[in-house]
Amino acid sequence: MNAPQKFHDSTPAAEKMYTDLPRPPVFATVGEERLHRKQRLAASFRLFSKFGFDEGVVGHITARDPEFTDTFWVNPFGMHFSLIKASDLIRVGHDGKVVEGNRPVNAAAFAIHSRVHAARPDSVGAAHSHSTYGRAFAALGRKLDPISQDVCAFYNDHALYDDYGGVAVDLDEGQQIAKALGPHKAAILQNHGLLTVGQTVDEAAWWFITMDRSCQVQLMAEAAAAHSGQKLKMISEKSAQQAYQIVGSSFSGWFQFQSLYARILKEQPDFLD
Repeated sequence: MNAPQKFHDSTPAAEKMYTDLPRPPVFATVGEERLHRKQRLAASFRLFSKFGFDEGVVGHITARDPEFTDTFWVNPFGMHFSLIKASDLIRVGHDGKVVEGNRPVNAAAFAIHSRVHAARPDSVGAAHSHSTYGRAFAALGRKLDPISQDVCAFYNDHALYDDYGGVAVDLDEGQQIAKALGPHKAAILQNHGLLTVGQTVDEAAWWFITMDRSCQVQLMAEAAAAHSGQKLKMISEKSAQQAYQIVGSSFSGWFQFQSLYARILKEQPDFLD
């Protein structure tokens, strides 16, 4: 159960920095792994609520089922992020049918996540929500710039989907979003918001959290620069790539989520139910 997991994008720099740190667990049974994913998913919703990523009934995070890999766990439509428990989650097939649970599924969650999970067999987790700064930056129709160490996690590793086709309730829109995402960890959906994926639910949730903050930082920095008549200072390509290998690795995404998980577990342990 405690054998170390090696991420496919590990680099010498990341491996050196993270030597002797905890690693994601490897499970003895598929049942243990399913419960773990569902609990991390419920924790992610609670954290998204604390960060203010909820906007009415929109937004969704998913976890691929470890046994029935063409299905995924997702929040039931209409339930507030702050109330979600592991037992509330529903399992949905790529045909849009709820195969486990008795609550309705968000049509947009199915349209987007089913296509993303199908296109990216490496993605265990995927997150999309209408966060304030993500939406604001997405209105600019451009990618993030390397202006801070943290945003280097997305250096040459995020995409722009610039063809907003209305509310994503059709599979075609989900397919176009998945195509735009490509092999990257994240996408900025123009006039819509942010989308992130990861090899674990933890990773996908962390990328969303730090990407929304990166959008906030860039919006603030550009406003300050415009007010002062200065230009933003970009990190050099060499330095941005070096930072990316460390802060942008899958392990880093997983590891940085762990302190947030510990926090929400202490504050709201009922999400485990």
